[in-house]
Amino acid sequence: MITRSDTSEAKRTTRALQDAIDRAADSGGGRVSVAPGVHETGALRLRSRVELHLEAGAVLRFVADPALYPPVGARWEGASTTIHSPCVYARGENDIAITGRGEIDGGGAWWWSRFRDGALAYPRPTLLGLHECTRVEITGVTLRNSPAWTVHPLLCDDVRISGIRILNPPASPNTDGIDPESCRNVRISDCHIDVGDDCIAIKAGSERSPQRVACENIAITNCTMIHGHGAVVIGSEMSGGVRGVVISNCVFAGTDRGIRIKTRRGRGGTVSDVRGSNIVMDEVSCPLVINPFYFCGPDGKLPAVSDRAAYPVDAGTPRISGIHLSHVTATNVHACAAWVSGLPEAPLEEITLDDVAVSFAPDPTAAVPAMADGVPMMAGAGIHARFTTGLRLTDVRVTGASGPALVIDDTARLQQHEGVSG
Repeated sequence: MITRSDTSEAKRTTRALQDAIDRAADSGGGRVSVAPGVHETGALRLRSRVELHLEAGAVLRFVADPALYPPVGARWEGASTTIHSPCVYARGENDIAITGRGEIDGGGAWWWSRFRDGALAYPRPTLLGLHECTRVEITGVTLRNSPAWTVHPLLCDDVRISGIRILNPPASPNTDGIDPESCRNVRISDCHIDVGDDCIAIKAGSERSPQRVACENIAITNCTMIHGHGAVVIGSEMSGGVRGVVISNCVFAGTDRGIRIKTRRGRGGTVSDVRGSNIVMDEVSCPLVINPFYFCGPDGKLPAVSDRAAYPVDAGTPRISGIHLSHVTATNVHACAAWVSGLPEAPLEEITLDDVAVSFAPDPTAAVPAMADGVPMMAGAGIHARFTTGLRLTDVRVTGASGPALVIDDTARLQQHEGVSG
């Protein structure tokens, strides 16, 4: 519940913090420190060569008053649009940083309720929205209760995100953890992410984006990811292409899916050169999903999205190749060991699973592994592969499946080597 006194105090705090940021920027840069205590505020705009530092015990609590988040141009779900300003916002800046042992609280509950009621004039604020920036650092802080996506670098270059915690309730809508979109040279390390949607989602704009800019050179390491719809996700906005992604030394616990690639006809773009290694998963529904029939979002219900007949290949045909997973253990799996599919006109190319061990929960809960029409509920199912060229399986162990360990359909070329045991 917003009161006049809450808003008045937040306006004063906002002005004081923004003045400190502006003074630092105007003097050539520096650190703006937030002292211990709770500081209620509205949207802040970070500027070049300024570090916003939250001391231990400091809480920036963003007040849920739409007037404190003026509309700005951005992308939302891959399309150019107007949104409420991110809580901490930067555009076209360089050498910016958000650091410290303090906490940033987005006050998301109010926004989630209005979103569900359809009562917002613009899409909700992201918590940290950093657009078209160079040399970005986010380290140490705790981020919680984001109104929407938590960390959204868009069209940025040289981004380092390290040692942060992101905590959003499991039922909070669209509260992704970290969503690098059309960015280059991103390093995400030593983070703990527990959210209501995808933990890390790598995006590259949609067919509605004004530019087709790739997301490339992304390294994710030493992270724990909890409860999200997917742990590391690519898409579904991938029209600019995603390439050069490395995922290593991570733990996924209780996420609906482990590594997830999602797209559909009309989006175009290519996902290539993705490597995951030394990953432990527990209580996931499906460890690996590659789904080019993804039906959520704008135009997701068009007949072409779900049609399993071959279509002509054109600029809107998504391509997926060079996905390699090794040294993966997944225990207490529920729906199926993996669900991977290409399009009939654009089969998956060069998909490798090497030293992958999947074991099912004693009493697995049925779930749909991929959000696509025609995919049934599954429980304890093995690896399901369709429309692939060059599926290579080496030392893949599936334990406790209710049916065959491997189900192949419309697959042109399979290389099992030591094969699949189960």
